[in-house]
Amino acid sequence: MPRVRRILVKSSAGSYEVVCGEGVLTRFAAELARLGKFSSVQVATSTRAWAAVGKQVLLGLRGLNPHVHKFNDREAAKNLRSVEAIARSLVRAGADRRAVLIAVGGGVVGDVAGFAAASYLRGIALVQVPTTLVAQTDSAIGGKTGVNLPAGKNLVGAFYPPKLVMVDTAVLKSLPQREFRGGLAEVIKYGVIADAKLFAFLENNFERGLDRDARALEYLITRSAEIKAQVVSKDERESGLREILNFGHTFGHALESVTDYRKYQHGEAVAWGMMAAALYGHEIGVTPASDASRIISLVRRMGKLPEWPQATPRKLIELMGSDKKTRAGKLRFVLAQKVGKAATYEAGDLRKLELVLRMTPRVAETEPVLHE
Repeated sequence: MPRVRRILVKSSAGSYEVVCGEGVLTRFAAELARLGKFSSVQVATSTRAWAAVGKQVLLGLRGLNPHVHKFNDREAAKNLRSVEAIARSLVRAGADRRAVLIAVGGGVVGDVAGFAAASYLRGIALVQVPTTLVAQTDSAIGGKTGVNLPAGKNLVGAFYPPKLVMVDTAVLKSLPQREFRGGLAEVIKYGVIADAKLFAFLENNFERGLDRDARALEYLITRSAEIKAQVVSKDERESGLREILNFGHTFGHALESVTDYRKYQHGEAVAWGMMAAALYGHEIGVTPASDASRIISLVRRMGKLPEWPQATPRKLIELMGSDKKTRAGKLRFVLAQKVGKAATYEAGDLRKLELVLRMTPRVAETEPVLHE
């Protein structure tokens, strides 16, 4: 039997568990039975994700005869049309209010299928089966679902917690290296915002992580999931503390938006965003030089990222204006006070922000020299 770690997440709709371990999908039917009886089992996934893990999921759900609904999981297809397509497919499959919808895939699948579950018949049971490192450590936990609009990322959605999250680390063996490497950005983020020991582990064991060493992965994934669970249990609807989970994301979302969600894996955009946030934090006197340098140095160890877009700082700042943390037209950023601690700050002098947006592309080429 696989070694199982259970992480409790508290929610206003009821607590749920993140069941984590190598091979936990083999016990999927038993975990689902603990939730109660469902009239039907519906699976929302993508062709790519299903080709990679479909057999494992079906073996885990043996005897339950799931209906499988596939849709495009490109970031550019993370929109209301995809939600409608899933809903129409659920109608054709005869799904009623006592059905369960299982989202099998990466962050896009989890967000889109989660929003479909929240909307279909005003809400049916949702189970998340994340198959990428980003989803296993971040997006599948916490109940945020949603889709993009042309004006910005995740502007339409709902807080809709799942009944269960199944994190099987074994499925990462089939994940393409680019997606896996990008997922490490989210793990780095957790070290920056909440756990200096996790950050130090990454500094000392980064290559083990890149090589998908089983013991290193078990620690990185479970610790990241624990941090996410602790944060969202205290602040389910992002009214305060939960904002720290967006470290690097305000910058990263602007990069994704300006390139029509076609150039970057999400983790790659976040990696650029974390370097920009480290520089900006240092520039306005929040992040000490030594901590900013450590953050940038660790992100650089992910390897070469897709190039910074050919967009003016003004354009990027304009796109940041649609970020969900913006208040009364004022930009707000999550910045590191030190490695292991972060908070949200309102942007003051936009000239410094423009300067950082010009500086950040050079960070990938040369190690920055920062002064206290």
